[in-house]
Amino acid sequence: MSLVVSLIAASIVGGDLTAASLAWGAAAGVAGGIAVWWFYLALANGPMSVVSPVTAVVVAGIPVLVGIATGDRPGLLAYLGIVVAVIAVGLVSRESDETVTGVGHPRFTSRIAWWTVGSGIAFALSFIGLGQVGTGTGLWPLAASRATATLVVWLVIAFSWRTVVWPIRSLLPILIGIGAIDVIANGALLFAYQHGLLSLVSVIAALYPAVTVLLAVIVLGERVSRVKLLGLLAAGLAVALVSLPG
Repeated sequence: MSLVVSLIAASIVGGDLTAASLAWGAAAGVAGGIAVWWFYLALANGPMSVVSPVTAVVVAGIPVLVGIATGDRPGLLAYLGIVVAVIAVGLVSRESDETVTGVGHPRFTSRIAWWTVGSGIAFALSFIGLGQVGTGTGLWPLAASRATATLVVWLVIAFSWRTVVWPIRSLLPILIGIGAIDVIANGALLFAYQHGLLSLVSVIAALYPAVTVLLAVIVLGERVSRVKLLGLLAAGLAVALVSLPG
């Protein structure tokens, strides 16, 4: 659904269609599609209390290292904000053992570890790919990203056709809404990369679990653990530090 929405949005926004921007967008989509696949495999078969924070920290850390290695030079406060952000991501992504359903707790096997770290690396590569898109290209790179991500999804479906559970028709409006929100969020991320540093934009974007937790508290009235509350406070501090000059 997000592919359709992104194509409509790209045609409205306009921008230059360049081979380089489309290639980077397509590469980001492939990485993102693989990342989601491996992440949910790890969550379905491994301990959520380990899989989620490990993936989140890898996602936050790799683009920072790549950005700094390729010339990003944040200020001292921004460096401190990056460190705080990585810690915050790990805290807000952590799930307690009580949230794991079923009989017994799944083990963090070597296969789960590969899926976990692999999904984190793939998510990070998706961020880095979007960060290479030049300005003036509008949302066409995002449309390319959604096209290749959709291709990955359909390839996965093709190999697991008999076990696929299809959404019912009544969910269509919700799916359209999700597609629209996805395009808005990733479009904003794309423009942020075009006007900011890869290291800073990526680490702030990796704080999305904090927003999920905050919405769960505000909208659903959920109670959060002290660890996640500390993570939320750390996330707010990280954003403030990165935003300050110097």
